[in-house]
Amino acid sequence: MKTRLKPVSDQVMVITGASSGIGLATALMASEGGARLVLIARSGETLEDIRGGLRDLGSEAIVCPADVADREALEAAARKAVERWGRIDTWVNDAGVSIYGRLDQVSDEDNRRLFETNFWGTVNGSLVALPYLRRQGGALINVGSEVSDAVIPLQGMYAASKHAVKGFTDALRVESELVDKAPVEIVLIQPTAVDTPYPQHAANYMAEEPKLPTPMIEPEDVAEAILKAAEEGGRDIKVGAMSKMNTLTSKLAPSLGDRLSAMQAGRQQRDTSATRDRDGALYRASEDGRTHGTPNL
Repeated sequence: MKTRLKPVSDQVMVITGASSGIGLATALMASEGGARLVLIARSGETLEDIRGGLRDLGSEAIVCPADVADREALEAAARKAVERWGRIDTWVNDAGVSIYGRLDQVSDEDNRRLFETNFWGTVNGSLVALPYLRRQGGALINVGSEVSDAVIPLQGMYAASKHAVKGFTDALRVESELVDKAPVEIVLIQPTAVDTPYPQHAANYMAEEPKLPTPMIEPEDVAEAILKAAEEGGRDIKVGAMSKMNTLTSKLAPSLGDRLSAMQAGRQQRDTSATRDRDGALYRASEDGRTHGTPNL
């Protein structure tokens, strides 16, 4: 039996990675729809600025500066939400980071840090959220990627982490929805490349500044899919035509998918030499506050 979900206007929604990119776009769109928000990211100053802007527009939000790799910090954020509003209706695990570089060149330390954010951050958020969502029904939404099915060279560990997110989300869905019959919709969102500050936040081992291959979709396109899932549920939702094509190719014609993926190796560098800190936002908060990327960087 399908879980009955509330309209966004009646929801208390927790969003990780809420200080920039898809997470921020989702927060802004959800606030316009009347949701009460719990915003989580490492960028505490930026979250306060966002909260102030939302307050000026008449929207309610609380901020919880936290690293998603820290489960206790997420547990504290969940308690803060319930203390304020009595429940959680939707939890969105969006926080993520990437590394540009060949798999045989990136350090184990950096790769493990990426997994702490992308995979374990999703695991932590999901397992913290579930007991609250089970109480009255709700939606758990994990942001994966088209590379949860396909792959991309020079971001191999990012693709591996998103494969892991899909495997975890699928298994959790079976256990919760089908075995336990819990009133929770567990959804995987799989966007194609999105025009966010993602390349500027990524760690970079390349000689050039990184970028995402075109075509890209807008972060608002993904936010719209997330909010639709918050109201209607779903299973795995592809966002963008390229996501649909690339995931289908990886399943039906994997050798062709490999060749198409190899063609993306040369389309991930700008024509400028890398000059910024190589670590990007891998170990520190970006305090970015932008939904979109910076074309000239």
